[in-house]
Amino acid sequence: MSQSTLFVSNRQQQRMWRRNQNTVSFQAGKSLGPVAHTVLVALMLAVLGLIYLTQITKTSTYGYEINELETKQEELLTKKQDLEVENAKLQALERVQQSDVAKALDTPSTVEYTN
Repeated sequence: MSQSTLFVSNRQQQRMWRRNQNTVSFQAGKSLGPVAHTVLVALMLAVLGLIYLTQITKTSTYGYEINELETKQEELLTKKQDLEVENAKLQALERVQQSDVAKALDTPSTVEYTN
């Protein structure tokens, strides 16, 4: 009886190991040394620095584009104002020529200029 009891108890114990506990333990392979860790940290910092620089460069590029567009807008507004003034002058001259007073005037027979 003792052998069968041992056999049964071993089997029950194996089942308990399978159900309740991990039978395989994790063993780390090779670990990195302090120099490798330092190199990895330096590489990560370099990558983060490059990402930061690209973001700053994008921002400054957009700033230059905005300045160029604002300058162009100011030039176009000045041109628009000049054209409005010229338009007003031409309309005024046309109105004067088409007015009843201008039509009633006689053209001079001779014109003399002074020196």
